[in-house]
Amino acid sequence: MQSHPDGVRDDWVRHNAGLDASAMEVVALVKQVSALFERAVEPLYEGAPLTAPEADLLIPLRYATEPAIARRLADNMGMSRAGVSKTLAKLEKRGHIERTPNPADRRAALVTITDSGKQAIDQIFPRQVTTEAELLSGLGEDRTKVVEALALLARVMEDGLAHRHGRGLGLGLSNIRGT
Repeated sequence: MQSHPDGVRDDWVRHNAGLDASAMEVVALVKQVSALFERAVEPLYEGAPLTAPEADLLIPLRYATEPAIARRLADNMGMSRAGVSKTLAKLEKRGHIERTPNPADRRAALVTITDSGKQAIDQIFPRQVTTEAELLSGLGEDRTKVVEALALLARVMEDGLAHRHGRGLGLGLSNIRGT
């Protein structure tokens, strides 16, 4: 998998006068990196007690000191609220989370992880982090530069989206470090 060859970008510009295709290279590389991470961790979830999206939701719940609200989970993780709701329903059905009424807002349930959910995420997530670390071990001293560049990219994108929509997104994606 490679980023878009210059010829593809050039073709689009040539056939669409005035098109700013300068972002194509960055977007293609981000998609490539994302796909490579997915491909690296995919085998870990074969036959596992969780799917990758389920693990993504249990990770922030594992050591949380207070119950979470699904809407905040979705916003903080950059996921759709519908997708989070559907995944939480599956986790609840299997006993990995509990949802209780929120006394402050009847429209939002409070989400907590159960012992079963803790065991499931404790089984899979350390293996995922180890796989990711092995995948990135070749960065060596350049790791700091990559983290700084990705943090810059996340900030610029958050600012651009906030400006475009006239509000802050609250994704907090530029604050994510590690995974």
